[in-house]
Amino acid sequence: MPLAEVRRGLGAGFGNNSSPPMGMSTLGHLIVVNFYQAMILDGRGYQVRAGTVTTPSTGDVAITDTDAEMCADAASGTTIMPMTVSLTLDAKGGDAFESAAKSVAVVSNSGAAFVPLPLKSDASAAVSTARVEAAGVVQVPAELSTDTLRHFEWSQEFVQDAGTEAPGENVFVWAPIAAPVLVGARCFYVQIASATTGPVYFAHFDYLEMPTLMVSPS
Repeated sequence: MPLAEVRRGLGAGFGNNSSPPMGMSTLGHLIVVNFYQAMILDGRGYQVRAGTVTTPSTGDVAITDTDAEMCADAASGTTIMPMTVSLTLDAKGGDAFESAAKSVAVVSNSGAAFVPLPLKSDASAAVSTARVEAAGVVQVPAELSTDTLRHFEWSQEFVQDAGTEAPGENVFVWAPIAAPVLVGARCFYVQIASATTGPVYFAHFDYLEMPTLMVSPS
């Protein structure tokens, strides 16, 4: 497709390289859809999850440099945008919980493969790939302040020491106001851990995927 057509928005995932029609209400009002919903309607949203039915997953014992519980990888030519991370603790593990989401410019190298689930039920399979495995078995590149982005970090002391500390909350949702745009090659990963004993949890993250040409046409 000619670059000029890409810049005009033609062929951006629509049949026959055509532009999409405008959405109108029965009164002729233009219908405006937020970006996240529009991308899901276009079949570009996916989910990675840990824990099934009543069987939760188990986290690591303290966050460790190259260890993660979940990740999504975008190879060169693909861009991903993480939109939400949701975490519910079934058992808090040791006495200090910690979790983080980060991204780095090299994809993961080990861990059980997970096929990303489409947020539009009839959408095509994801181009990006994912991994999910308990106790920090998903292996990601070493964290460096020079090339690793931190998207969120949550740590919480919850044991009651001589009655001076209150137990913490067990639900966490990260939904950025401005989602990071991770141009492949890139790995987005989530780390979940607690001191002495790994936490038991259910978690998932949702992300958008698109050809890098859509965000970097030049």
